[in-house]
Amino acid sequence: MAGLLTVQAVMNGGLGAEGASPNGTANNVPAAAREGGAVIDPRGDTPVTVGPKDKMLALTFDDGPDPEWTPKILETLARHNVRATFFITGASAAKHPGLVEEIILRGHEVGHHTTTHTDLRTAGESRTWMELRATDLALAWTANRTTALVRPPYAATPESVDDLAWQSARRLGADGRLVVLSDLDSQDWRKPGVDAIVANSTPRDDRGAILLMHDAGGDRSETVAALDRLIPDLHARGWTIGTVSTTTGLQDSGAVPGLLAQLGGLLLVGIVQLAEFVAGSLEVVLIAATAVAALRTLLVLLTTGMHVRRVRGKRLRPVRYPVTVLVPAYNEAKGIEATLRSILRSRHPLEVIVIDDGSTDATARVVRDLALPRVRLIRQANAGKAAALNTGVAAARTELIVMVDGDTVLEEDAVATLAAHFADPTIGAVSGNAKVGNRGGVLGRWQHIEYVIGFNLDRRMYDVLQCMPTVPGAIGAFRRSAVLEVGGVGEDTLAEDTDLTMALERDGWRVIYAEGAVAWTEAPATLGQLWKQRYRWCYGTLQAVWKHRRAVIEPGQSGKLGRRGLPYLLLFQVLLPVLAPIVDVAAVFGLLAGDAKTTVLTWLGFLLMQAIPAVIAFRLDGERLGPLWALPLQQFVYRQLMYLVVIQSLATAVSGVRLPWHKLERRGQHLAFVGQDSEHRH
Repeated sequence: MAGLLTVQAVMNGGLGAEGASPNGTANNVPAAAREGGAVIDPRGDTPVTVGPKDKMLALTFDDGPDPEWTPKILETLARHNVRATFFITGASAAKHPGLVEEIILRGHEVGHHTTTHTDLRTAGESRTWMELRATDLALAWTANRTTALVRPPYAATPESVDDLAWQSARRLGADGRLVVLSDLDSQDWRKPGVDAIVANSTPRDDRGAILLMHDAGGDRSETVAALDRLIPDLHARGWTIGTVSTTTGLQDSGAVPGLLAQLGGLLLVGIVQLAEFVAGSLEVVLIAATAVAALRTLLVLLTTGMHVRRVRGKRLRPVRYPVTVLVPAYNEAKGIEATLRSILRSRHPLEVIVIDDGSTDATARVVRDLALPRVRLIRQANAGKAAALNTGVAAARTELIVMVDGDTVLEEDAVATLAAHFADPTIGAVSGNAKVGNRGGVLGRWQHIEYVIGFNLDRRMYDVLQCMPTVPGAIGAFRRSAVLEVGGVGEDTLAEDTDLTMALERDGWRVIYAEGAVAWTEAPATLGQLWKQRYRWCYGTLQAVWKHRRAVIEPGQSGKLGRRGLPYLLLFQVLLPVLAPIVDVAAVFGLLAGDAKTTVLTWLGFLLMQAIPAVIAFRLDGERLGPLWALPLQQFVYRQLMYLVVIQSLATAVSGVRLPWHKLERRGQHLAFVGQDSEHRH
């Protein structure tokens, strides 16, 4: 993508193109070059010049071919039976090869006007070589010929040739080229009006002249109209109008190119055409992505408002249903004590079952030595988190079970809040509100922002739309009978929480979000750990979506998941992240070679669409707004990391590789912050 956009930018003059430079001294310019005809042959030691014969006008057009104006000019010339010389750019020839072919078929002459309309006076030897060769290749394929005629961009009359212009002319001569300047400038590029163009284009005496006009570069309607007046007037006065070669008597040294040159031209034209197609398609993608992002923001804010109003108008009646809290643990020695003590501080009747899944550290010993009341320890050989949860479900003696990770710290009313929602018999599971405890540093702040937005906006939206895709492993409550009905926690995906949630909804159960059930979790502290976690999550989500794909055609609650939740996941968590790096590359090229102002404003618009929901989410969650200063920085590292995770997950899924379980290293960094922030919140 970057390569194609580079081609497109270079061909459009956006990268490396040189503008016109002012005329300087002419101390080293031979008198013959400044005082002779407008066609200069700089190939020898002494320049030779020639111009059209008396009462002969060489009609020339620069900057084309143009898909709108070149055909109109060709039709005008055909009506008056006039041939002309078209000095075309290699870029335009590659973009519109059919027009070059039509110019040749109508008997006109073609010449070089560089590839990207760069100023050869300041281009240097290497850039000049590239400009000439690329146009040679374009003409080899589109016109099936070569040409020695070159009109340098920004060139004027022989009298204007300065030292820089002569130096570039010598480089052209060394390459076997003839430099074609002009005697008359129509100045049609200024759009001065038809009368002015005709006046500028009319010779003052009978001496032959080369006339400069344009068939591209903007609106050329005045040029077309001027031709319809100029040509008949000159014919009536006995003037002959033709190409540079016919009016000067020169023999263009062009010839039929070889097969290798034609193949090179085909390759160049193909790449340029592809680059143009990609650039055009990218504009459509950017517009569509902007519209989708705006609609998503609107949807999230509307459903969040609906959820907030519904929750505020509803008072939960406390229930005393006993609860079993399941804590699957693998190498959680550093944080398991804090987890258990936070659970036991709950004001709800409960029992805790710790399932030690073959830990290789002191997890089991820590639990056993604590000898806490209402805590049971079950040890098993390492089989993965899903298997550990199934062991806990089988051992539970209550209908309601709460699943938490081994590093989770619960707030005192979390279990009671979760349990209260099960007074509604249609509810099969309840998602809690997980918060990042170790939010120090930029990486911690980025994850903190992501969690707050995800739990306080996205999950509210899922709740309202009744298509909750995941009850997080950090904190979630379930009906034990419902879990058993769907066959327990699935062990064939890496996202067992997503798999179980989708299975419950396909079985007809409602899954809701309880923002007041708060749990604190330890987020990855390094980019490597974050990559592993998100890679597992993303790959597991893809597995779960594929596993439950038939929900799309099923009725009832399953259909809501299939026709609302799954498409949303695929669009915003898979498709758009895959396209996002392309958008980033386009933004970079927009800054370097496009409309930088528009690019910056668009980027700020996207940032605003993230900032407004972020502020709302933080306010809803009672969080300080201070960490949001890191939101703009999130666009340059964190976002790209998440995109690459999605791309790698897709590649892994397509290749059919199965991932092993990725266990994160726990450091217990969140524990100190939890107490401080809980005190602040309460």
